[in-house]
Amino acid sequence: MQIEFKESFPGDHYVRNVAAEVMQIDDMQPLQPGPPGALRIRGQLRYDAQTAYDYLAPRLRKLGYTALLRQERDSVALLAMPGSIAVRDSPLWLAVLLFVLTVASTTFVGGWMPDTDGTAQYSLGLGLAFSAALLSILLAHELGHFLMARRLGVAVSYPFFIPMPFFLLGTMGAFISMKEPPPHRNGLLSIAIAGPIAGLVVAIPMLILGLLLSEVKPLVIEPGQQLLMEGNSLLYAAIKIAVFGRFLPSGGEDVLLHPVAFAGWAGLLVTGLNLIPAGQLDGGHIFFALFGPQVARIATWVIGLALVAMGFLWGGWFIWALLIVLFGQQRAPLLNEVTPLDTRMRLLAVAGLIIFVLVFVPRPLMLMTP
Repeated sequence: MQIEFKESFPGDHYVRNVAAEVMQIDDMQPLQPGPPGALRIRGQLRYDAQTAYDYLAPRLRKLGYTALLRQERDSVALLAMPGSIAVRDSPLWLAVLLFVLTVASTTFVGGWMPDTDGTAQYSLGLGLAFSAALLSILLAHELGHFLMARRLGVAVSYPFFIPMPFFLLGTMGAFISMKEPPPHRNGLLSIAIAGPIAGLVVAIPMLILGLLLSEVKPLVIEPGQQLLMEGNSLLYAAIKIAVFGRFLPSGGEDVLLHPVAFAGWAGLLVTGLNLIPAGQLDGGHIFFALFGPQVARIATWVIGLALVAMGFLWGGWFIWALLIVLFGQQRAPLLNEVTPLDTRMRLLAVAGLIIFVLVFVPRPLMLMTP
């Protein structure tokens, strides 16, 4: 998101007159720090925040300003930012190219299967099955964000996939970026939670289908060999119990995952990672929408420290902790941060946090030796 600044602005009294229609003004001064011409108007709203914002936004836009509403302790601040938000087109060709490359990389990675002599053999059919299952889940996740944002009138980029042929999954996932602020907390929550829900709707059937194609075998590790085992989340363990009638691994046996099942497990893992309630992750947006900026900022630091501690359980958490601490304090702004979530959306936010508990894997991967 970028704001295009104007070189000249109307007198401050025009802005004050518009603001005075919906708020009792306590003070008005230049926004510091802020761009030239930006104003900060503090006071009490005469109407509910969304009604006030809907009145202010188009009128200030005609004066050359973008209106932002912020809560400041016992008062409300109207920030009149000079200029408008510039929305630039996303390169569709790049999104298509990255998707094609990701299809190739996931097909390459997903087709390798261990042979009886400890070597590996490649099956194009299994590679294609893994790629189709995994990318269906990731695409559903990103389209959930994309379509919900478009429904709310928020400009977002196309989904961009990240091919990684030498990574365990053949991809580092996908992302979209918001090109303009969501209108309010309800909008932010709707966009944030739409991705994980859409991804789960595809991931769970894929996992069940894959487990039905998988076999339960003795857990045998030959001398000199190592076995990489996937970790259990509450939901993953429950689905295995439903399919096989018992908890696995147990009794010296475990399920040898078909590539489609592995893609389904990866879909749950990605959902859990995205729902970590910190920073710019989907879970961070949900937490911010539910509790506000101050609590969300504290939660980001607490989660970062918790992941450092969990890094001694699985080394990958050290990287996640670093990323969350470095980038977690930056967040997507909202046009209106004052209006709280309505009751229905609060329940949806709580449901998102419950889903996180169900799909989070404390130790995603374990390397087993004899």
